[in-house]
Amino acid sequence: MCRVYINADPILYESRTRSLRIHGVITTVRLENLFWDVLQEIAGRENLTTSQFAVKLYDELIALRGEVPTNFASFLRVCCLRYLSMRETKQAEDSEAAGAVALRVLKAG
Repeated sequence: MCRVYINADPILYESRTRSLRIHGVITTVRLENLFWDVLQEIAGRENLTTSQFAVKLYDELIALRGEVPTNFASFLRVCCLRYLSMRETKQAEDSEAAGAVALRVLKAG
C-alpha cells in the first residue's frame, strides 16, 4: 500500500512560494506543488485565477469568521483536501446513480 504514496513524483511535494495581492497587500504563501495544482483546478471551475480564488476564500473567511487564521497556507491545504474529498464523494454518488438507472433499464427491457 505504501508504494502508492512513496512512488509519487517528488515534484508534487516540493514547495513553491507564490505572492498574492490581497486588497493591496502582498503576502507570500508557501505550498507544495500538488496543493497549488488543486487550487488551480478549483479556481478554474470558478472561472477565476488561482490568485483571485485565494482572495475570494480570504474575503469569505473574513465575512464568516471575522478574521483569517495566522496560517493561511494551512487553511488553503484544508480547502484542497475538503474539495478532493467532496469530489470523490460526488463521483461515487454519480456512479451509484448511473448504476441504478442502468439496472432499471435492464429490468424494463
